[in-house]
Amino acid sequence: MKFQFSEKKVKLPANVHAYAEKKVMKLARYFEEDAEALIVFSVEKNRNNVELTVRGAGTWFRAKESTSDMFASIDASIGTIEGQIRKNKTRLARRLRQDAFTRTVEETSFAVEEPEEDLSIARIKKFHFAPMTREEAVLQMNLLEHNFFAFRDADNDGAFAVVYRRNDGGYGMIEDVE
Repeated sequence: MKFQFSEKKVKLPANVHAYAEKKVMKLARYFEEDAEALIVFSVEKNRNNVELTVRGAGTWFRAKESTSDMFASIDASIGTIEGQIRKNKTRLARRLRQDAFTRTVEETSFAVEEPEEDLSIARIKKFHFAPMTREEAVLQMNLLEHNFFAFRDADNDGAFAVVYRRNDGGYGMIEDVE
C-alpha cells in the first residue's frame, strides 16, 4: 500500500505518521498491493481532524473523524472505513481481494462547500470516469458519503450519468440524452 500524508495548519512529529501508517496497514488485507492511502491531518478549534481516503480496486473509501486526540482520530477513521467495508461486504466481495473476508476484523467527504457569491470556481477536480453499473455507482456514492456521483453508465453504452440521493431517502439518476 502506498501512503501520502498531508498536514493543514499543523506540523506533526514523525511518530504520528508512523502510527497512522501502521493502523492503515490493517486495511491492506482488503486490497491488492497497488492500493493508495491519503491521510490529511488538520487542527481546528482544538479538534484534531483526520481525513482518510483509500483507493483500491477502482473503489474509493473516505472517512473524516474529529476528536480531541490525533491518535483517537486516526483510530476512528480506520474504524469508519472498516465499517463501510463490512456493511457493503457482499457487494464489494467481487472487487476487493479474494481472501479479504476470510479473517475476522478487529472492532475498533468530500465536504460540500457553500458557493461563493461571485460564483467563481474554487477548485477543479479531474477524474477518469470508468464505466460501471448503476448499482456500483450508488455503492460508490454511499462509500464516499456523497450526495451524488458522476459515472459512465455501462448499462447505457458508457453514456455520462449522475446518481444522487433524494430527500425522501431514495436514489435518483440523471442520464445524458444524446
